[in-house]
Amino acid sequence: MRKPVALSAALCLAVLATGCGAHVESSADARSTAVTLTNCGRKVTYDKVPERVVTNDVGITELMFALGLENRMAGFAMPDDKGDLTDVPWKDGYDKVKWISKDQLTKENVLDAKGDLVFAGWNYGFRDDSGFTPEALKKLGIPSYILTESCRNGRTKTSRGIMAPLDALYADLTNLGKLFGVERRAAALIADFKKRIAAVQAEAPADRPKVFLYDSGQDQPFTSGRWATPDEIIAKAGGVNVMHDVDDSWTTVGWESVVQRNPDAIVICNYGDVSAEQKKKFLLSYAPLRNVSAVKHKRIFVLDYVDLVESPRNPSAIARLGAYLRTVAAQR
Repeated sequence: MRKPVALSAALCLAVLATGCGAHVESSADARSTAVTLTNCGRKVTYDKVPERVVTNDVGITELMFALGLENRMAGFAMPDDKGDLTDVPWKDGYDKVKWISKDQLTKENVLDAKGDLVFAGWNYGFRDDSGFTPEALKKLGIPSYILTESCRNGRTKTSRGIMAPLDALYADLTNLGKLFGVERRAAALIADFKKRIAAVQAEAPADRPKVFLYDSGQDQPFTSGRWATPDEIIAKAGGVNVMHDVDDSWTTVGWESVVQRNPDAIVICNYGDVSAEQKKKFLLSYAPLRNVSAVKHKRIFVLDYVDLVESPRNPSAIARLGAYLRTVAAQR
């Protein structure tokens, strides 16, 4: 939702020769048969290629843009602080697709947009409290696709995460490729992402720094367990998420657990009304953290929200965090 960061224009070259945001492969237009996909562990059949997709949140929206599917979209919902899009390979998508809400999707704005597929996730648009769920949309005759990072897993009513976060990204790109007939573009993106991530891993320090992801919260910090994207971003960048043992995705923990695990570095998730600088000032001045290594040595790194949720920005985030963690390792 929030502030995208620049991603290398090489991404465009890595996909189809037609370029970023180019026309969809013709197989989608020609295909008339139904497609069955596995989404959140369930088989889901789509009777036709969607033509008016509505998306919720920046990472989900940019997955569509990265696959060149702007012409299959009716609109997107996200807050208005997307940030500078100058160097974003798929920035044209924001100009071509209607911005239907600066909050989030509702049944009403999906119907107004004449949406024929909603692509969202649990806590990324889908929510029980307002009744905006795949089941509710199905009753309206509107199919859904659920972001795999957000899949509920049955441990509790709200626990999320069924596979490693980057595997979730690749699963969604593969599924979207099949649904829209852009398998080659999806495969090219995945291959490029894996190549770029492997290059970062090859330079990872032998003694991996311990990292805490700080999203928000003062009484209790909101952070990433093993099933949210930051866990694998930290791991691929050459660090260790100190909350990897937390069997959930985005969740709340206690400050005492942060102090006990003594991270070497803290990554701030930048979004919302509280700025990254304000979050940094809080962390550096919060008395219980004064003896934590990351705070003592002021090792705090900032990534934007879109870097840290499932999105095509993940490889760039891994590369930037990897460079930072190598300096942290060298200082210890």
